[in-house]
Amino acid sequence: MKQILLSLLGATALAGALPQIAGAQLLNFPSSNKVVPENQLQVQLSYAPVVKDTAPAVVNVFTSRTVRTRQRVSFFDMMRDMGRAPTESVQNSLGSGVIVRDSGIIVTNAHVVKGADELRIVLNDRREFDAKVIAQDEEIDLAVLEIDTKGERLPTLSIDKSSDLEIGDIVLAIGNPFGVGQTVTSGIVSALGRTNVTNASSFIQTDAAVNPGNSGGALVDLNGNLIGVNTAIFSRSGGSNGIGFAIPGVLVARAVDSAVTEGKIVRPWLGARTSAVDSALAATLGLDRARGAIVSEVYPDGPADKAGLKSRDVVLSIDGTQINDESGLRFKLATLELGSRANVEIIRNGKTRTLSTRIEVPKETPARDERFLDGYHPLDGATIVNMSPALGEEIGVDPYVKGVMILSLARRSASRSNGLRPADLILEMNGKEITSTRQLETLLVRQENAEDWSLSIDRNGKIYDVPIRYLPRAN
Repeated sequence: MKQILLSLLGATALAGALPQIAGAQLLNFPSSNKVVPENQLQVQLSYAPVVKDTAPAVVNVFTSRTVRTRQRVSFFDMMRDMGRAPTESVQNSLGSGVIVRDSGIIVTNAHVVKGADELRIVLNDRREFDAKVIAQDEEIDLAVLEIDTKGERLPTLSIDKSSDLEIGDIVLAIGNPFGVGQTVTSGIVSALGRTNVTNASSFIQTDAAVNPGNSGGALVDLNGNLIGVNTAIFSRSGGSNGIGFAIPGVLVARAVDSAVTEGKIVRPWLGARTSAVDSALAATLGLDRARGAIVSEVYPDGPADKAGLKSRDVVLSIDGTQINDESGLRFKLATLELGSRANVEIIRNGKTRTLSTRIEVPKETPARDERFLDGYHPLDGATIVNMSPALGEEIGVDPYVKGVMILSLARRSASRSNGLRPADLILEMNGKEITSTRQLETLLVRQENAEDWSLSIDRNGKIYDVPIRYLPRAN
């Protein structure tokens, strides 16, 4: 069976303006005046003015990371207890980026800069700058970088935060595919609101050619506005087959504003666990078709709870935008301004009603209270934290999870030897329910010299009684 490869890539900024036709400028026409070419002269128009205006704001992002590789050890080396030291190599990769603030703020993909030890930005005029990451969010695949321009103002692209983009609109993509140099491709918007690529965004689909190396680049309209950051292609070969995806400008704008003002990319949440309504469920709920997202759980004292949302409510829209699944809901929330209010249209018991919710970020309640456990007990070497919605979002764990979680394990520790893993939730210790990191540490200290221990954990929704076989060596 042929495998379908989702290749991460990007494309740099696309932009433009059209020349005059019979003395009239087509540039900056409102969306209501979009027209289909009517003659050969119009078909032969050039995008060169758009590219000339926008290309200087598209940059190359070079990254390097040090990778340690363990060498294979022969049987004879093992017999002589002669291990081989890991070897180190430097891996270089290439992506694209877009200057969005003239002071040197650049947006790209999170996967472009992930794990990088060194970041270097090369401008369109070949000048090079060291860069640092201000903030990144792997779930929406965006990263915001900064370079020191020594006060110089750089060319930028304006981010289009409007919602008047339509299927069939002409777009341009600018990037550095395969490292061959800055390249421009053209196409149309093939689809909007694609939510089946990741679970946290709603993508613009385009047939403008994008390839590896374009990651983090820009998708622009003919007015030279940044309408999206290219992030992925869908193909069997790994090359462009006319199906590319871009993160919409409205989400890019929110991420940049959040990174610059707060030093991190924050995404609002509803405080309700939802899932898509399929045709079978729609019939059960009395809906005329499969639409909306059904609520299965409401987080206590979260935005949804305060707004009056209840389990089995079906969310139809948020601020006028139709919601059809969890990805669409998360994307819409991420585009809204913190502290504002949004109307949530729902169906409850067959009746439509509208609720008002405040746009908030997940709270760190309770405080994480991170603790490293050290002592003569089976959890020696474990770092534990109190789970909260904010921490869950931060580390990529279900934000609705509550309790005490293992964050990490020290090498060659008793906790690791006992088979524990990061993300395990500690439910009980010696028959006592665990409610906080402080309570667990106190319990361990009081029974530190015990030889018999019992431990119950939750791992991926399944409850396990952990057999305790190892304790730290006595000093």
